[in-house]
Amino acid sequence: MHQQKLIDIQQRLKQPIAKARGLPNDRYITDSAFDDDRRHVAGASWSCIAFAEDLPQKNYVLPIDFMGIPLVITRDSEDTLRVFHNVCSHRGMHLAEQPCKTKGLLVCPYHSWSYKMSGELRGTPHIGGYGEHQHPDFDRDAGALKEVPSAVWLNAVFINLSADAIPFDDYIAPLTRQFNELCSAEDRLKFISGEADCRTSMTVKSNWKLPVENYLESYHLPTVHPELNRISPLDVHFDLERFANGGGQGSENYTRTQINNSHLPSLASWPQHKQNLAVYPVLYPNTLIGLHSDHLFIMFLQPTATNETVEHVRISYVGEDSLTEPYKAHRESLLDSWTNVFGEDIFAVERMQKGRASPGYEGGIFSPAMDKPTVHFHEWVADQLVKNSS
Repeated sequence: MHQQKLIDIQQRLKQPIAKARGLPNDRYITDSAFDDDRRHVAGASWSCIAFAEDLPQKNYVLPIDFMGIPLVITRDSEDTLRVFHNVCSHRGMHLAEQPCKTKGLLVCPYHSWSYKMSGELRGTPHIGGYGEHQHPDFDRDAGALKEVPSAVWLNAVFINLSADAIPFDDYIAPLTRQFNELCSAEDRLKFISGEADCRTSMTVKSNWKLPVENYLESYHLPTVHPELNRISPLDVHFDLERFANGGGQGSENYTRTQINNSHLPSLASWPQHKQNLAVYPVLYPNTLIGLHSDHLFIMFLQPTATNETVEHVRISYVGEDSLTEPYKAHRESLLDSWTNVFGEDIFAVERMQKGRASPGYEGGIFSPAMDKPTVHFHEWVADQLVKNSS
């Protein structure tokens, strides 16, 4: 019955857009739907969970909650990042509680079993009896931490919880092809981030899917973002080419920040005649991106409950010089600007969440001209649910 209901949702979305109906209310307000999203949507895809720079030293650990599942990211002595289930193999004790520098070991506070940053089980005190730290019948390899497939892209850490998604490079390829039209892959590696004036986060009282839907479209600009719409009006926004696991919008009227007659450094490979172009793609399920000639932001959505999501934002700039004192005012201005824009969206997604409690609304109808990105995301979610829960 559950599978048939998902197929019915899928089919009602695969209509001409004027006749299509969106995801029903229960996909936003029930704990069972949140569990479905974790197992069959976000967990079966490549989801962003952190930024690599938040592990600033070797032998560092960063605990993460992924839709209720405890994970831990490690950076070993060779600077390799890995992601593991944050639980001791012995008695299920939660291991890392806080981000911290270690001595190269993650030690369980219950019986002092210890793990290398590579996940290998190293120490098993008294496992063979008092003073005996080995046992001939014990399979030490089987006691290693359970690793989650992971990848790092432009400082963002992605995981595939189900371990059966396509390779990350294939998953990200349509997006990188779009980026390659504006700047080289080598040039993009120059994007780096700093401290307080490069980051922010905010908590939104809504299901994680609503911020995605809001970000995908520009239809709400005149109403929700009047100042942004004055600078970059609706008529210069356009839909990006949609691909299997992403979509978004772009603007032809981005203006680089000028303070004291200077601009932030920009990417050398960015075409001069496209300096005013900016693209705002979404990599499904939870990664929202803004690419400009002089800065990149990545927002990842951390779903913490059915009706609560934390938005983590990191802004990166071009080269080490961009993080120096002469550009501090530029960075602060951009952070304030984006924080204001993202903050303006909060009331919209929170009130949409409230509306999902109404029996008078059951998925919504769409604007044939303006809502194609939203319908694309709804279809993707429904396809993932059907495909991965069968």
